Amino acid sequence: MSEHALPVTTVRSGKPSVSERARVDRRWRPGHLLLAPHRLGFFLAMIILVTAGAWWALVQLDRVSVALSLPYALSPSLVHGAVMTFGFLPLFFSGFLFTAGPKWLGVAPLAPRQLLAPLLLQVTGWLLCLAGAHLHGLTALAGLALSAAGLTWMTALFWQLLRRSPVEDQIHARAIGSACIVGCIALAALPISLLLGAPAVARAFVLTGLWGFVVVVYVSVAHRMIPFFTSSALPFINAWRPFWVLWLMLSVAAVEVAAVWIELDGRPPGAAGTVWIAVRGVFELAAGIVFVWLAVVWGLMQSLKNRLLAMLHIGFLWFGLALVLGGAAQLLGIVEDTPVLPLAALHALTMGCLASLMLAMVTRVSCGHSGRALVADGLVWSLFLLLQAATVLRIVAAAQSPFPAWLLVAVVLLWVGIMGVWGVRLGNWYGRLRADGRPG
Repeated sequence: MSEHALPVTTVRSGKPSVSERARVDRRWRPGHLLLAPHRLGFFLAMIILVTAGAWWALVQLDRVSVALSLPYALSPSLVHGAVMTFGFLPLFFSGFLFTAGPKWLGVAPLAPRQLLAPLLLQVTGWLLCLAGAHLHGLTALAGLALSAAGLTWMTALFWQLLRRSPVEDQIHARAIGSACIVGCIALAALPISLLLGAPAVARAFVLTGLWGFVVVVYVSVAHRMIPFFTSSALPFINAWRPFWVLWLMLSVAAVEVAAVWIELDGRPPGAAGTVWIAVRGVFELAAGIVFVWLAVVWGLMQSLKNRLLAMLHIGFLWFGLALVLGGAAQLLGIVEDTPVLPLAALHALTMGCLASLMLAMVTRVSCGHSGRALVADGLVWSLFLLLQAATVLRIVAAAQSPFPAWLLVAVVLLWVGIMGVWGVRLGNWYGRLRADGRPG
C-alpha cells in the first residue's frame, strides 16, 4: 500500500489537455470546500488559527497598554493554552485523517458532508469561547462544551473507519485514534473544571491534551511519513523507521502527562520531589538527544536541498531540542531550587516543533491536492524562516530580561503576520477547483 499522505482521486489516467485546464472554473465558491475532506478541515482550521492569533495579540497589547482595557471573564492565559491545543489543530487533523486515513486503513472514505456538522460545532464553539472569555464566563464554557461535542463526533467517525478496516498494520492509526479519545476527555473536562472553580485542574487538562492528544498524533504521523517522504524525494536514503522509535516517542508523551498530574500543586516536597525532578530531567535530556540524533539519521542535512522536505526535518528537530531544553531546565531547577524557564521548553515544542510541522505538512498536502508542484516557494520558505525566528525570540522572552512584555508582543505580532499570510493564501486555494482540472 502506498504511503502517500493523501490520495489523489482521478477519474481517468493522463494529464488534462490545455483546453480542459482552460475550462476550469477559477472562482472561489463555498461549495468547493465540500469537494474533499482536507478542503473543509483545513479552511475551518485557518479561521480559528488566524482568529486566535489576532485575539492573543490584542490581549498582549492590552497587557502593556491602557488603551484597550479589555474585560476578562476567564484567565486569558488559560484560554490561550486551550485554543492553541484544541482549537485549530484538531481541524487540521480532520483534513489529514479523513483523506489519508481511509487509504492507510483500506476502507472507503467518508463524504465531506459527513464531517460538516462536527467540524462546524468545533469552530462555533471556539468563536464563542474567545468572545465569552471577555463577555461572560458561561458563554465561554458553553463554547468549550460545543467544541468537545464536535471533537467527540469527529473521533467517533474516525473510529468507524478503524473498525471497518481489514488492514493488519493499524498501529499508527490506532495510536492516533487513542490519542483523539484522550483529547475528547481532556477537552470535555476543561469546562467542568472551570465550572467547579478549579483553574489549576483545568490547566492540567490543557497540558494533558497537548501531550496525550496533540503530540501523540504528531509523532505517530511523523514516524510513518517523514522517512517515506524523505526516501521518495531522496532515493539514496532508505525509509528507516524502527518501532522502538515510536514506542520511545509515545513513552515521552506518557511521562509528560504523568508529570502534569504529579506536579499539579507544584514540585513534590522533600527528597522524593528532588528525585522525581532529577529522573524526569535525565529522561527528557536523554530522549531529546536520541531524537536530535534521529533527525540527523532521517536525513536532516540532505533534506536542506529540498525546502519542503527541510521544513519537515527542522520541525522534527525542534522536538528533540525542546526535550533537551526541558531536561536541562529540570536539572538546573534542582540546583536553583526553583523552576527554571518553564515556558521556554513548552514553546520550543509548540512553536518550534508543532507549528513548523503544521506549516510543512499542510502546505505539502495543499499543494498536492490543488494541482500544484510539491515545493516550498519563496513565500512559504520565508514564512517558515520567520517562524523559526519567532520561536527563538519566544524562548528568549521566557528568560528574565528587561523587556519581556514588549518582546512577547513583538513575537505575537510576528506570529499573527506569518499565520495570516499563510492562512489567506491557502484558504484562497480551498474554495477553488484544482489548477490542473482534476477532481479532489
